[in-house]
Amino acid sequence: MAPLLSTFRKLRFLLLAALLLWVKTYIICKIFFRFKIENGTQELLLLFGPLSSILLFLGLALLWRSARAQWVIILSSILTLVLFANVIFYGFFDDFLTIPVLFQKSNMGDLMSSIRSLLHPYIVLLFLDIVLLLFVWRRRKGEDSLLLSGGEKACYFLAAALLFAVNLAIAESERPQLLTRSFDREMLVKNIGLFHYHAYDALLQSRSSAQRALADGSKLSEIQSYTASRRVQPDTNMFGAARGRNVILVSMESLQSFVLGKTVQEEPVTPFLNQWAKNSYYFSNMYQQTGQGKTSDAEFLIETSLYPLDRGSVFFTHAGNEYVAAPEILQRHGYYTAVLHANQKSFWNRDYMYPSLGFNRYFHDADYQITPETSAGWGLKDREFFQQSIRHLQSLPQPFYAKLITLSNHFPFELPKQDQLLPEYASTDRIFSRYMQTVRYMDEALRSFVEELKDAGLYENSVLVFYGDHYGISANHYQVVASYLQKPEIRPFDALQLQRVPFFVHIPGHKGKEVTAVAGQVDVKPTLLHVLGIVPKADLHFGRNLFAKEEKPLTVLRDGSFITSQYLYTAGTCYDKRTEQPVRHAACRPYLARAKKELAYSDRIVYGDLLRFLAGNEWKRKENQTQFHERRVK
Repeated sequence: MAPLLSTFRKLRFLLLAALLLWVKTYIICKIFFRFKIENGTQELLLLFGPLSSILLFLGLALLWRSARAQWVIILSSILTLVLFANVIFYGFFDDFLTIPVLFQKSNMGDLMSSIRSLLHPYIVLLFLDIVLLLFVWRRRKGEDSLLLSGGEKACYFLAAALLFAVNLAIAESERPQLLTRSFDREMLVKNIGLFHYHAYDALLQSRSSAQRALADGSKLSEIQSYTASRRVQPDTNMFGAARGRNVILVSMESLQSFVLGKTVQEEPVTPFLNQWAKNSYYFSNMYQQTGQGKTSDAEFLIETSLYPLDRGSVFFTHAGNEYVAAPEILQRHGYYTAVLHANQKSFWNRDYMYPSLGFNRYFHDADYQITPETSAGWGLKDREFFQQSIRHLQSLPQPFYAKLITLSNHFPFELPKQDQLLPEYASTDRIFSRYMQTVRYMDEALRSFVEELKDAGLYENSVLVFYGDHYGISANHYQVVASYLQKPEIRPFDALQLQRVPFFVHIPGHKGKEVTAVAGQVDVKPTLLHVLGIVPKADLHFGRNLFAKEEKPLTVLRDGSFITSQYLYTAGTCYDKRTEQPVRHAACRPYLARAKKELAYSDRIVYGDLLRFLAGNEWKRKENQTQFHERRVK
């Protein structure tokens, strides 16, 4: 007993720090993170999950030759900063940080306005335990030694490791194959704790870095067989319906489908898009499939018909890969390809990624006249952006493929009073109220843009494709969303339905038609190529032509949720879409296997850079890294 008490006395400061950090972590998880707790076991896992990781990480102080209490304070401060960063990140993205996201340093300047809107005075409470530790340390007056014997250190780490093993065993029994679900970060954090999750994320990062070096062409044949088996017969009526026309693709920032057809104080939120839907092919069941890359993930889905990664943004992590993207395919068929976006050219690493996708030209902030009067929120307002973009479009050789990316409807949804075209929605949730205003402004900017295209002579010979890129209103604001939609609450079923985004294919001269088939952004590329009458010689994609009928359509989201014509699967529950009620898991099981396979195959392509082995793609292999950087978009 005496040796045990002696060891405890040496460790008392470390154990105090661990206790304070443990309690703080649990409180933060309950207040800031919206974990779905289904039973007592899950509550215990949420409580005890962080403890072993806290003991292990703070135990690193024991490994220093001069093990002293200040190292405990330093390590505790680092873990507190990790907590703080996740609280801020989760506040907007409803997600947890990953290592690839941390590498996106070039985005931080533009993100600051969003971050500032999430900061509140009570955030300082996160650091109260650090203040207490400093106070205790100063009162000890130098009695801060943590010098344990080798045996005592071994026992300490063995106890922490044993605690983690027990926690993991219980978590695996509660959620089998937990560690294979790296895309479900909330599940990982809830079951093994935030700090162990970050350690696991580091392991995944090192593993993904090795995948490209070990990849070979044989890994591609299995995926090709799978995608070939999913092909459907083309729709002869729509094949080539817009052959030879320009393509004008508009990314509608943060636009969700639930606002279409809705009103605020009897004023329509989207009057133009409501009419546009009647005059276009309107896909009313299109779902956003983005991950942590948000707008850049939507671009990746639209251009490549591959899924984004479960961690970080492909635009950052794999910009040097070889892809078979829509711009590159269209280049081979005589199209000039361009992107227009009045933001910094390096944001989301676009200046490196766009050449890999096959774009000839990138118009960025340097190509626009941006003043304080014409800016709001994240930059140039949409109305001015579209007006200035017309002359850029007129300068392009025809036929062209041009993508325009809007900004005004971006979190935190800031708009000058003179541009607010909608009565204010009465709510204490200012984010939701501002969102409705910026949506209405973007709708008006789109109306003006179409008129300007007509005046410029570009409308009749173009196909206009408008798509919502990702959600704008996160789960933080579902209470007001439920009230607006006149629902008692937003259930998981409703939350997945809120991931629907507008998608329009407008071909001048064609009558409008609503297409109700289940769809995802991964389907845009094959659908567009079909309308243009183009069949690529070398291609590999997971999307389908939405004008063709498929017996068992499936739309897979990046988190593993999916939607079929009959069922909806999310958060581990299978729902009947007609009744909106849970049904037996067996009804969703066949689709679940296919959903997992598609995500895994797409990840394998990106991590291994497998498209460099695609037959017919040999000409791209001749470009070395130096040449790649030389053709960065100016």
